[in-house]
Amino acid sequence: MTPPVRILLCDDHAVVRAGLLALLGGEPDIEVVGEAGSGEEAVALAARLEPDVVLMDLQLGAGIDGVEATRRITAAGPGAVNVLVLTTYDTDADITRAIEAGATGYLLKAERPEELFAAIRAAAQGRTTLSPPVASRVMARMRSPRPTLTERELDILGKLSQGLGNRDIARALFISEATVKTHLGRIYDKLGVDTRAGAVSVAKEQRLLP
Repeated sequence: MTPPVRILLCDDHAVVRAGLLALLGGEPDIEVVGEAGSGEEAVALAARLEPDVVLMDLQLGAGIDGVEATRRITAAGPGAVNVLVLTTYDTDADITRAIEAGATGYLLKAERPEELFAAIRAAAQGRTTLSPPVASRVMARMRSPRPTLTERELDILGKLSQGLGNRDIARALFISEATVKTHLGRIYDKLGVDTRAGAVSVAKEQRLLP
């Protein structure tokens, strides 16, 4: 008989963990071996319990978030514990960060229980599962690569993210205000925005800022 998939739950809400525990308890081939209420606790328990899959929320209150916890858990390389993200967040930035941190799959909490069970079994085998909305966003990102900004445009964007006005940006970079305005126009065009706040928001989402 195949041994059950051993799961570690990580969510900072006790009610959510209790709900998942009850839900997974009805599956004979899935066994919850531990619960963590923080990223740090999840990292420690993953090392001690060596589960097959860590079911990881992204927003964990105080301490490290789910992305950093995922990065630490999967840092062991091949043979490391698989992490399946289970979250309510599906922004491009969250998805990209989680996948880059080593998450095996990315599931939304709105999915049906059957989808969750299937994703857990897939993650235990190292196979990737993405919720349909997440898969759509990943494909869209692949079809529309990040815009390419010049080094000067990135400099100005960085100052913009610090809340500096055109005059202060010009002084900081030793260029004229007119030059700053010209570069801002090009940045807006490349990012498809028409406001300073929009430029900073898109730049952060597409990881154009450090």
